[in-house]
Amino acid sequence: MSQNEVETLARELLSAYETGGMVPVPPSGRPDFELNMAYEVEAALKRLREAAGHRAVGRKVGYANKAMWRLLKLETLVWAHMYDDTVHYADNNSTAVTLARPRSLKIEPEIVFGLKQPVMGEGSDATAALASTDWLAVGFEIIDCPFPDWKFQPSDFVASFGLHAALVIGEKMHVRRELIATLVDELPRFKVRVSKSGVFVEEGSGRNSLKSPALCLAELSAAIARRFPAQPLRTGEVVSSGTLTAGHPTGRGDLWTVEVEGLSLSLPPLTLRIT
Repeated sequence: MSQNEVETLARELLSAYETGGMVPVPPSGRPDFELNMAYEVEAALKRLREAAGHRAVGRKVGYANKAMWRLLKLETLVWAHMYDDTVHYADNNSTAVTLARPRSLKIEPEIVFGLKQPVMGEGSDATAALASTDWLAVGFEIIDCPFPDWKFQPSDFVASFGLHAALVIGEKMHVRRELIATLVDELPRFKVRVSKSGVFVEEGSGRNSLKSPALCLAELSAAIARRFPAQPLRTGEVVSSGTLTAGHPTGRGDLWTVEVEGLSLSLPPLTLRIT
């Protein structure tokens, strides 16, 4: 793709994002579109959003499951930026989020990290990832798909904001140095229980995020460094580390709660209403 074609596609996807419109033919269905081009479009989207006054505040992860890598011929996970108007913090671990132009929403519980410094080490170094973390929290990510029937490829995911509609972050718990070894052991094994309007929906585990959210953070940092060595994860970034359960359809009026068991940081339940 030429730079003009990249910019044209970015503007098409941004228009769908801003209006709630659909994109009938995903980028992957167009000639010669692949993952490298998808990241060029993602970078163009970031420039357009920043020009409109929206600051990039972090990254979200996609395909934090190695079985999917084999199926889709990926070498690592993928990612896209999140922005200051899509990342929200819950007061007292309960909040409502308004989504103005939804299409077909799904909700996912995730572990969210806040970085105090760039992540050092390899993609398999959970200890180094946690040593770079200021805080962690449980969160809900809301995703929305502009493509018919939720059918897309990893390149489409990257080029369409990672399907990101909103991220709601619960109470931040400081990652103390003396707890890191314990968290390395607990993060693969802890459980989350997701309920909708008081009715149990699904239980998930830290293992569902690349065997541990800390390993997912480490892999993300390494993958970004390989692809964009001049644009690593930076101090202050927020990272949403991949869903811990299946994504569940949601809509106006739904009340969701996620409870965490098995972490020394004792993350309190997070409740979210969709409006």
